[in-house]
Amino acid sequence: MSPEYFEYQNRAKLLSGKNAIDHISYELDNMMCKKPLIITDKMLVKFGHVNILLKALEEGGIEKPFIYDNVPPDSSVKVCNEIADLFRKHSCDCLIALGGGSVLDTSKGVNLTISSGTDNLLEIMGLGVIKNKMVPSVMIPTTSGTGSEATLVAVIADKVKDVKMEFISYNLIPDVAILDPRMTLTLPPRLTAATGFDALVHAIEAYTCKQKNPISDIFAIRAINSISENLVNVVIDGKNEDARMILANASYIAGTAFSNSMVGIVHAIGHSLGAVCHVAHGDAMSILLPYCMEYNYEMVGNLYGELLQYFIGLEKTAMIPYEDRGTKFIEEIKKMLNKLNEVSGLPIKLRDVNVSKNDFGNIVEKAINDGAAVVNYRSVSREAVMSILNNAY
Repeated sequence: MSPEYFEYQNRAKLLSGKNAIDHISYELDNMMCKKPLIITDKMLVKFGHVNILLKALEEGGIEKPFIYDNVPPDSSVKVCNEIADLFRKHSCDCLIALGGGSVLDTSKGVNLTISSGTDNLLEIMGLGVIKNKMVPSVMIPTTSGTGSEATLVAVIADKVKDVKMEFISYNLIPDVAILDPRMTLTLPPRLTAATGFDALVHAIEAYTCKQKNPISDIFAIRAINSISENLVNVVIDGKNEDARMILANASYIAGTAFSNSMVGIVHAIGHSLGAVCHVAHGDAMSILLPYCMEYNYEMVGNLYGELLQYFIGLEKTAMIPYEDRGTKFIEEIKKMLNKLNEVSGLPIKLRDVNVSKNDFGNIVEKAINDGAAVVNYRSVSREAVMSILNNAY
C-alpha cells in the first residue's frame, strides 16, 4: 500500500507548551498585524480563556481588539458571512480563532470569504479553488480533538440544505497554531472523551485510507500511541496539565496526518449524522468507529494489526498471533469506548444520541456522496452504510 507519489505540507508555525499564548504578540508583529479580530464563543468568555488571550495581547501593545463571541456549536455559512462583514467594517488585519472545532472552522470560512472578495461563502465552495492571498491567521484550540489548527479542511454547515460542506485548500492551514494546556483544563470529562476520540479516529483513518503515505503514517502512529496512553486518565483527572499537553500535541499531529492523507468511511457517515440529526462530531466518531472498522477489515485488517502495538504496547502485542492482531485492535478500541462510557457517559450507540431510524435513508444518501467516502479502501455503498447504521443503533 505504498504510494507511487504523494505530497505533504504543513506550513503552520507551532507554539506548544505551558503559557504558549504569551508569545502571540511576537508572532503578530512578525506578520505585521496590529488589529486582530478574535473569533470565539460565549462560554470561553465566561470561563476566562478570552481574558488570558487579551492579557497576552495587551502586554504586546495590542489593546481592545474587536471580539466576535457568538459562534454556535455548528459552524455555518451565515455566521461566516456575518463575521467577514464585521472584519471589513472594523478594518481588521488578521484573525485569531480561540475555541473548539466549530470556532476554528468558522475562522477558516471567514478567511475564505474575505480573501476571495465575496460576501457569501457559498460562492467559493469546492476543492482547491482558493488562489488569493489569505488573511494572516492564528488558531488556538480549546479542545484536543479536531486538529483543525493543523489541517487544510474546514467543515461548515449549510443550514438551508442540511448539509455539512467541506472546503479543502492548503491555504486554509493557519500561519500560527498555539497549543497551551491552560486552554483545555476546564473541558468537562464527556467533551474531553469525545474530542480525544475524534483525534484517535483521525489518526486511524489517516493510516488506513487510500492516500496514506510514509510521513502521514509516522504522525498517525505517534498520535495513536499518545492518545491510548493518556485519554482515559485525562478524562478521570482533567487537571493533569502534563497529560493535557500530550493530548493537545496528539490532536495536532493527528490533524497533520489526515490533512495530508485524508480520512474515510467513519467521517463520511459522521458528517452526514451531524448534518441530518445534529449529532456532535466527536459523539458520531465514537459511536461509528468500531462498526466501520469491522466493515473495512477485509481490506485493511493487516493495517489494524500493525497499529495494535502502538495502542497496547509491544510486549502485549508480541503475545498475540500475527493473524489475530487486527481483530484484537478492534476489540481494544471497543474496550476503550466502554471505559470512556463508564467514566464520562460518552455515547456508544446511535440511540444514545436520539437518532431516529426514520432518518437512515437521508443519512445514507449524504454519506455515499461525502468526499471522505472516496478515499476509503473498501467501496462505500448504500447497503454498507445502512448496515453500519443498523449495527450502531
